[in-house]
Amino acid sequence: MLVTAQTAANLEKLAQMDGQPSIGRVMDKLVRDRMISLRQPETLWKKHYIDRFQEVR
Repeated sequence: MLVTAQTAANLEKLAQMDGQPSIGRVMDKLVRDRMISLRQPETLWKKHYIDRFQEVR
């Protein structure tokens, strides 16, 4: 998978924080979590992202 240098560094940090031996496992976990969240009713994940967006402002 091709990622930017910043994303690669962030994946390395996440791998270290989680005690994972490689960034591949971190990527698997992130994709799995995202797919599970998409199985939720649309109203739940839309609310989550709208609330999250408003926190960033």
